[in-house]
Amino acid sequence: QPGVPPEEAGAAVAAESSTGTWTTVWTDGLTSLDRYKGRCYHVEPVAGEENQYICYVAYPLDLFEEGSVTNMFTSIVGNVFGFKALR
Repeated sequence: QPGVPPEEAGAAVAAESSTGTWTTVWTDGLTSLDRYKGRCYHVEPVAGEENQYICYVAYPLDLFEEGSVTNMFTSIVGNVFGFKALR
């Protein structure tokens, strides 16, 4: 979205698609968010495109069921496509 710094958008995508939620839930106190959160580790501009960026996000393997590409795909892509900070 216009006005959202790319680093902030990348961090928001990493959080939203891993441990982030709009509401505080009781389980937040039971787990270490640092262990499970996704991390935006690199942002680069798209060549020839104004205000377009590629954000690289890494996720801990513990977030995903072993051997389940479907689980990984829906966890990441499902959340990101519904995220309002991106366009």
